[in-house]
Amino acid sequence: MIAINSSSDGPKLTPIGRVFVFLFIAACIAGAYYMFVGKKSLQATKDAATSLLGGGPPVEIGIAYGTEKQRWLEWAVTEFAKTSDGKHIKVNLIPMGSLEGAHALLSGDQRINVWSPASAAYKDIFVQEWQVKYNNDPIVREEPIALTPMVFVVWDERYQAFIQKYKTMSLQTVDQALQAKGGWDGIANHPEWGLFKFGHTHPNQSNSGLMTIVLAAYSYHHKTKDLTLKDVLDPGFQQWLEELERGASGMSNSTGNMMKEMVLKGPSSYDALFVYESVAIDYLRNAEGRWGQLRVVYPEYNAWNDNPYYIVNASWSTPDQRKAADVFLNFLLTEPIQKESLTHGFRPANPSVPVKFAGSPFELFAGNGIQVDLQKVCEPPKAEVVNNLLASWQRTQGNR
Repeated sequence: MIAINSSSDGPKLTPIGRVFVFLFIAACIAGAYYMFVGKKSLQATKDAATSLLGGGPPVEIGIAYGTEKQRWLEWAVTEFAKTSDGKHIKVNLIPMGSLEGAHALLSGDQRINVWSPASAAYKDIFVQEWQVKYNNDPIVREEPIALTPMVFVVWDERYQAFIQKYKTMSLQTVDQALQAKGGWDGIANHPEWGLFKFGHTHPNQSNSGLMTIVLAAYSYHHKTKDLTLKDVLDPGFQQWLEELERGASGMSNSTGNMMKEMVLKGPSSYDALFVYESVAIDYLRNAEGRWGQLRVVYPEYNAWNDNPYYIVNASWSTPDQRKAADVFLNFLLTEPIQKESLTHGFRPANPSVPVKFAGSPFELFAGNGIQVDLQKVCEPPKAEVVNNLLASWQRTQGNR
């Protein structure tokens, strides 16, 4: 490539040599450019990760959750804090009734980045009201994190007397017991037990209360799907529901708090409650050490509460908060965390985690009536049906 000429002052480049030199210089410039850009891109990636996972204050997220999950979620947050992600994400648990959490979000409660009610029963109403107020879709991501059906939980001694009289436990026979003249004296010749005391949570504040009146409508009409406006506005159903509800006591906004009161105070507070299976399981051991055995009874018409985890598309949630909410959701769905949900009475949402095995509550508490299979599972009604059911319930309750 370099030609030697005796008449010249020194070596000169041939045309081909000049081309090679040009290509070499161009390659050096290109390499330097890509090294600069690559370092800049890598640094940008590191900066993005640092903003979420370290190098600054922790990203804080608030989760409004139904208190039936309190024990499990508090344990999960403690375990999450031990992980590398958890060292840079602070999870604030905000206990609220399921419907109470929806109302707080609609009112602009900026503490809340995630809403985790007990079920999706109120979702359609929430979405409609959010879209009207904020003009966008409210949910970025949603996943069920644990499942549980509804059950009656009743003191075993009272249950045996109840069954002697009514043969089965349902909302219809509960209503009969509430209307019995003389209370337990008329039911089972036990005047010392006083009135028959039945409770559930407030339907306008708590999902389990809403599920109570939804299942009341389904069981009254003997159907498992396609609940209609005509069904919930039927005069016969309205009259029966008013009678049942006027006899019920409690009306707390928290299923967990009602169950806790029943276990702490014994039969003087409640003979029976209508609660989540998970809440009943969570308190079975506590009850035995205080007032005797509790019996769990599954209604013929039942429904799944899937405890959804909604990452909310709120204007006050930053991109980092949404990423952090996503990271914590993925953690909740891992096998170890899902398996721990079983100890608190939930059925895992991760299908790879079994429900029935040695040591499972579905084995340990079979003698209390705990079972895996349900009879008739009802579908969530449409938003307009739920709205009218709540409105008609409120009118019959006066000042509740």
